[in-house]
Amino acid sequence: MIGWNRYIYRSLIIVSFIGIIVLVLFGISQTLSYLSTGADRTSMLHLAVKKEQVYLPKLKWEDTINPGRKMEKQTLQEIEQDYLNAWYIRNAAYQTNKIEGIDDYYTESARKHLTKSIVYNKKKDIAVHSTTTNHKVSLDFYSADGQLVVLSDTNVKEYKRVYRSEEMLLETHLNSDYQILLMLEDGFWRIRHIVKEKKHNVLDRISKTNGWAKVIRYKIYVNDKEYQIKGINYYPQKTPWDMFGDKFDSNVIAKDFDIIKNAGLNTIRVFVPYKAFGKAKVIPEELKKLRELLDTAQSKGLMVIVTLFDFYGDYSVLDWTLTHRHAEQVVTAFKDHKAILAWDIKNEPNLDFDSRGKETVLAWLKEMSHQIKQFDPNHLITIGWSDIESAGLLLDEVDMVSFHYYLDINNFEERFAGLDIEIDKPIVLQEFGLSSSRGFWSPFGPTKKDQANYYKQFQQMIKKKNIHYLSWTLYDFDQVPTGVVGKLPWRKHKQKHFGFLDKNGKKKPAFEFIE
Repeated sequence: MIGWNRYIYRSLIIVSFIGIIVLVLFGISQTLSYLSTGADRTSMLHLAVKKEQVYLPKLKWEDTINPGRKMEKQTLQEIEQDYLNAWYIRNAAYQTNKIEGIDDYYTESARKHLTKSIVYNKKKDIAVHSTTTNHKVSLDFYSADGQLVVLSDTNVKEYKRVYRSEEMLLETHLNSDYQILLMLEDGFWRIRHIVKEKKHNVLDRISKTNGWAKVIRYKIYVNDKEYQIKGINYYPQKTPWDMFGDKFDSNVIAKDFDIIKNAGLNTIRVFVPYKAFGKAKVIPEELKKLRELLDTAQSKGLMVIVTLFDFYGDYSVLDWTLTHRHAEQVVTAFKDHKAILAWDIKNEPNLDFDSRGKETVLAWLKEMSHQIKQFDPNHLITIGWSDIESAGLLLDEVDMVSFHYYLDINNFEERFAGLDIEIDKPIVLQEFGLSSSRGFWSPFGPTKKDQANYYKQFQQMIKKKNIHYLSWTLYDFDQVPTGVVGKLPWRKHKQKHFGFLDKNGKKKPAFEFIE
């Protein structure tokens, strides 16, 4: 009996000990969880903003000379970064009507006004989508103790859209001047006062290009000679939608350009993928590849339409400045390159109207056209609309109007005639074509002979109306990425067979009518 009692006591002690350990571990885990929650700045956005730059408007220091204390270079960089982050947090707060993050970039007194405005907007179901694109900053005062600075930020270019529920009430561009007082607290520069000195609705108009390529009276001129686009959309046969990837081969491209030039064409259209090129921090190696392509095109006597922002689809106002920096790096690198005919801002952006909102997409395109005109006055600007119905959008922002047509060829001439009357700028049939897709996945699809007849008929209309054109595309492809047309095999099969050359480089019957 005594032995059994001993075993029972030992068991109780062991169970109690295990229970205590479990409770201690549980308590520690809860404590760590709590501390992690308190330290997680995603709720305040400070570490998130510090870790990766998410707001990159163009900022230029006009004056950094201070009569009293000299401004240190490192301090200036910290002020600039915290100041821009404060703008980002402010814009995000007005868009979401949430105050997370404001504590990190605004002092207690400055937060009161922001919080009051956000509470009011939330009550009225108002959301303000806004960003700044340009800042010109001067240092007015830097205190002797290094704890306070006063800045002037002049000619701040702002864009705003105001919504009530889902209805847009206002869209505006502003040029404003600000006086800003920042204080150093807890190692960060926080805004204490920000005062807008003036505000006027002004949208700077960029003059029409007078550079290498230009438009005069509905006609395109290159080097002061009238230019008629006769071209093709181009990917190498082995690397469709990934031309600038690891398998980039300038020798393959040079041989293809010989084929294109010898076929009687004078223009190609290529695509720059936003993410693969590095987004806001463009990868130098990718720019080098693009330069090789442009140099090769120039040596072969071909002009190039460069389509930017391929596979980009955000458009949100808070993302604008990142895309501006991407465009700036790509466009300024080639603003003097004589192989470029035009910058095509985005391929088929109207397909994103339903998912992203038409006004959001159009606003992004409009501002991007202004940005590119600032970076490069030498080349034309266009937008590659997916259909003829969208071709009339943003006419004031482009130098030539581009659209794609894959509908019934028998309706094209009538529809183009209506567009030609409506639009007083050069019109480019930027994509058109027919897939010779008859096979297992398309038993009743067009044959190679049907494809040839299609191009024969289209070229007759093109010559009759003297239409600028770029067909789709040079090659048939072995593989088509799922991200282009989806997973359905019959859609991939169709996309593989638009070429004038088959996957082995052999001319299809349609090649006779490539030009």
